[in-house]
Amino acid sequence: MAVASSIMQLKPYPTGRFTSHLTALYEEFRQSFYQCLLHSKYYQSGEEILRQGQVVEHLYLVSVGRVSMNISAVNGRRFQLGEVDCDHHIFGEMELFNDTLCQWSVVAEEQIEVDVICLKAVADVLLKRPEFSLFFASALAYDYQDSLDIYTYRLLHPITYNIAYDLWHRHQKNVMLGSFDKAGQEAERFGTSSRVYRRAVKELIDKELIEKHGNEIRVIDIDALKVFLDKFE
Repeated sequence: MAVASSIMQLKPYPTGRFTSHLTALYEEFRQSFYQCLLHSKYYQSGEEILRQGQVVEHLYLVSVGRVSMNISAVNGRRFQLGEVDCDHHIFGEMELFNDTLCQWSVVAEEQIEVDVICLKAVADVLLKRPEFSLFFASALAYDYQDSLDIYTYRLLHPITYNIAYDLWHRHQKNVMLGSFDKAGQEAERFGTSSRVYRRAVKELIDKELIEKHGNEIRVIDIDALKVFLDKFE
């Protein structure tokens, strides 16, 4: 579960059927994309770059900096996707193709500089150079599969398993989506309430699989954690 819905990097993904072709084409694509640049804008921590439900008129490229993504239901419940340490990430690309209202709110988690890209200009470039669409298609396909993994695990497994699996997964490899240092946001990342989240964490602590220091959770025994996960298989 490395990335997620509506998160696209400007540069090609390191794996995929068309990676070598896209790598060869990348410099030309990058130059054409930046020709659509309108201006740059600074956002402070907590400011929304994109807001769920708004009309999307621009694409936003974050070269460096942390952002988070969330989506809210009518009843007020919110699902957090997690934090992203951006490396030339584009936001708004789904709406570019679908011409729909913004699906996810994108929030700056620190002061960042954002490049504001003309959506119409990018659309015109893709019509003139349809081979550039392969950058978007490959990224969206990659992200779709990772997003489906996240949603499937959230829906089909109990909260205790999801927390344990998330910790085990992060121990195995570097992941693009980071966790939060606040219990409330972590609860939203697992699609549950703070009370249920704290109870699940306590269960893992009682099993001596993890320990908690302040807001930081650490794995005590990674092998025992894997055994715990395997019981759900």
